[in-house]
Amino acid sequence: MRARAAAFLATMQRRRSVRSFAPDPIPLDVVRVAIAAAGTAPSGAHMQPWTFVLVTDPALKREIRAAAEAEERETYDHRMSDEWRAALAPLGTDWHKPFLEAAPALIVLFRQDFGLDPDGARRKHYYVQESCGIALGILISALHHAGLATLTHTPSPMAFLTALLGRPGNEKPFVLLPIGYPAADCEVPELTRKPLAELLIER
Repeated sequence: MRARAAAFLATMQRRRSVRSFAPDPIPLDVVRVAIAAAGTAPSGAHMQPWTFVLVTDPALKREIRAAAEAEERETYDHRMSDEWRAALAPLGTDWHKPFLEAAPALIVLFRQDFGLDPDGARRKHYYVQESCGIALGILISALHHAGLATLTHTPSPMAFLTALLGRPGNEKPFVLLPIGYPAADCEVPELTRKPLAELLIER
């Protein structure tokens, strides 16, 4: 148990968010297995309130990038507070999102705010945000464990994804996740993570 725990920690310590992806194709069967792993996440009343949409079509990725950049430009120019802008400055981000087109695949995780029975009746879902957050964490971990890089991207608002991907009204975009291999010239900020002593309180 200790060896497995230590090995998993060592693997996850190497995980970094990537904004520069190689165009090389990735094994989609591996991605599907990672999505299946995400589907094992616990959820409120076992409602499993999530839908994963895997996008590889270049034209659709181009549409997603254009729509995301329009929202992001509005955010950077008019919606973002000075405090938020200062927090992002060390990461070097702006409204340009070329990774949405360069990455060989995108996964869009939709949260199901309520379920729909076959007869069209609504079915209440519980702890939707929390459930989807747990599923996302498992998905990112599974993809990293398999050797693929990711970026958690949340343009705001994200309603354009519902329209572009033809999702029903009970689903709302939760996160947009580009996946692939890091580009050969990929650079990531030199960040440190909190040590266990700052993460853990034992009583």
